[in-house]
Amino acid sequence: MSLIGEERKAYILRQLNLEGKVRTHDLVAELKVSSETIRKYMEELEAENKLKRVYGGAMKPDAAREEPAYLKRETIHSEEKRRIGRTAATLVEDGDVVFIDDGTTTLAMIEGILGKKNITVLTICVAGMCKLIDYANRGLFSGKIYFIGGEIDASQSRSTGTVAVQMAELFYSDKAFISVDGLTAERGLTGFDAPRGVLARKIIEHAKQTIVVADKSKFGQAQLFKIADLQEVDLVISDVAAPPEWKAALKAKQVTWIEAE
Repeated sequence: MSLIGEERKAYILRQLNLEGKVRTHDLVAELKVSSETIRKYMEELEAENKLKRVYGGAMKPDAAREEPAYLKRETIHSEEKRRIGRTAATLVEDGDVVFIDDGTTTLAMIEGILGKKNITVLTICVAGMCKLIDYANRGLFSGKIYFIGGEIDASQSRSTGTVAVQMAELFYSDKAFISVDGLTAERGLTGFDAPRGVLARKIIEHAKQTIVVADKSKFGQAQLFKIADLQEVDLVISDVAAPPEWKAALKAKQVTWIEAE
């Protein structure tokens, strides 16, 4: 393979990581080569298990279609999630009303908000609620806790369903911290689970400021349910800097990107 060929393959993989899939006709136009050449590159990348060819293009080989159980999610990218959670917690101010969702990344925020004064936490996360109760009983947390209740999804340790959405309708927050299963510049925020996505949309609608927490593994993923467009987000906190290819879209949609320390 020539150097130019390797550069083209690297371009294909970059686009794949950013958007989750690539289309042959788009690559033909961008790289100014024939569709046969693109198919050859894809065959070679598939042989290296770097992509999976599908009709009209290719997708990531490990593109998940089911949400891992909560206990498994806790162990995936755990250090990146702790960094993101610590940074997210610094945005919480005394007196804030904050929504912290059921993600394992947002769960990592809780220790960072213990010293905040007169805050109110809204959550759908069973594990998060239990943590806050424990800290309150030990005198480490003095704020108010509201659990947005509904049907309990035991495998994901969260409340969900129409009752939870109706309860969420009653509350407004200063800041909503939302975790996602997929994030792209074009398709915005997506999730595996439609009921959880509907609830997240209601929370976003009732928040003054929406903050997405997402590690780099979520980039380029577009899952089943669309939660919100990127322009509905105020900030994104991630373990890495924004992909260069997204910077124009982030600026146009007025989204601030924070790289966790």
